[in-house]
Amino acid sequence: MANTTTMGDVPGVKAERPADYASGQGYSDKHRPSSEFPSRDDYLEHELQIMAPKRWRPNLPFRDYRFELEDTIPAMAGTIGKVVMVGAIAATFAAPLGLGDGFVLENVRYELIIVSFFILLFSGFLLPTANLAGTHGPLIPLIPMVVAAGGHPMAFGLLIGIFGLLLAISKGGTLLANLTSKGVCGGLLLYLGFVGTAAQVKKLFAWAEAINMAYIAFVLILFTILLYALLEHWKKRWLAVPLSCFLCGGIALALGAPFQFETAPGFPIINPMYWWGENTGWMLGLPTLESFIVVLPFAVLAVAMWSPDFLGHQVFQKISYPARTEKVQMNIDDTMVSASLRQTVGSLMGGANFASSWGTYIVPAAIAKRPIPAGAVLTALFCIIAGVWGYPMDLAIWEPVLCVALVVGVFIPLLEAGMEMTREGKTTQSAAIVVFSSSLVNPAFGWSLTMLLDNLGLIGCKDRSSELTHMSRWIVPGIMFAVLTGVMALVGLLPGIPAILAEFRQ
Repeated sequence: MANTTTMGDVPGVKAERPADYASGQGYSDKHRPSSEFPSRDDYLEHELQIMAPKRWRPNLPFRDYRFELEDTIPAMAGTIGKVVMVGAIAATFAAPLGLGDGFVLENVRYELIIVSFFILLFSGFLLPTANLAGTHGPLIPLIPMVVAAGGHPMAFGLLIGIFGLLLAISKGGTLLANLTSKGVCGGLLLYLGFVGTAAQVKKLFAWAEAINMAYIAFVLILFTILLYALLEHWKKRWLAVPLSCFLCGGIALALGAPFQFETAPGFPIINPMYWWGENTGWMLGLPTLESFIVVLPFAVLAVAMWSPDFLGHQVFQKISYPARTEKVQMNIDDTMVSASLRQTVGSLMGGANFASSWGTYIVPAAIAKRPIPAGAVLTALFCIIAGVWGYPMDLAIWEPVLCVALVVGVFIPLLEAGMEMTREGKTTQSAAIVVFSSSLVNPAFGWSLTMLLDNLGLIGCKDRSSELTHMSRWIVPGIMFAVLTGVMALVGLLPGIPAILAEFRQ
């Protein structure tokens, strides 16, 4: 549970009147040096409580927020995650389109430059409660289907951006978040955390077996567990990502694992006409009307999958932050605006990324008890350095660093948050159904089905269900489940059922 200690409870620190938080004083007036607090945690919590971020108005460093050592950790984790995820999307597109490794490398560099601009503009300057616009990882399995259906990456990205803006403007993201109970959200976090952890462990063992040194994976995971336990004991869990990466990278090299720097310094081609040329970049030219029609159901599904993703990140902040920090917590609709605009412009420019809430950033930031904007600025800087310098990209995608960073920085914290949310009340029923139904199809299906069952009162807390209006109880959840299931049936995501869209084409 979040620490709810007030400043009046801290020995040696002068208590602030509750009225101070509602006064006309700004952040710079309320800020006090860390030396005045008995512990680092008290200082960081006070920083969260005194911030007053402004929407669509300038938020400036030192006037509205400060940089702290803890901001470097989520920035580092986020940069590693960005390189990996954009590389995965670009590679997934490149294979069926016959594009080589050179295309993947250049597009990843290009995306690192593009995303840096949007991080600074929105999360660091105009919308400090909008999480960084990251990469839509759950969308990766759909990409081969999009390409096989004749989908165009620009058309796909533009429709995602348009639908995302419509959902944000209508406040649909916040509505769906409010209709999701603790049991449903906790189960979703448990599923994502377990599946993600298992996938990274499997990937690490596959890498170790490929170099005929399978024991390295066991050693790395064992040392990671011990380090994580010690950091938890010392209440320094926010250091898990850099220390785990340094430890595992060093152990892997000491045991003889092969590694070499291959990506030389350079700057990407920033020219949309090159990327959308018929003989350059994607080698596809510009999309046609048919291109938009083909990707329409995929784009609807992609945006519908945003809500459970965004909700999990927001809830993790709520659990990790202390009381009186609602102003600095991630705003789902603002994040959708940021992600949609970033997606629209990125697709027009020729990038391969599909945007979503940046999990590899927000989860470590929540653990470190840091607000979004300061770490966002550092993440933008790290992305530029990684893209131009090149060599950090090689380290970020090396399995001993990559797999361990994702496990300790994202998936284990998600598991912990899910367990925290499902330990009280009648939440375990809903959580179990989410895990079961997500395993059947995917998290979007599991979330929408369980939200409907939970709000109807068939599972979970019956008292909560009885207090909901008809609109909240079954109309909105029912429409969401019907739309998602229908789109999944169209594109062939329901197990054992052929894609209706493919049958129709034949």
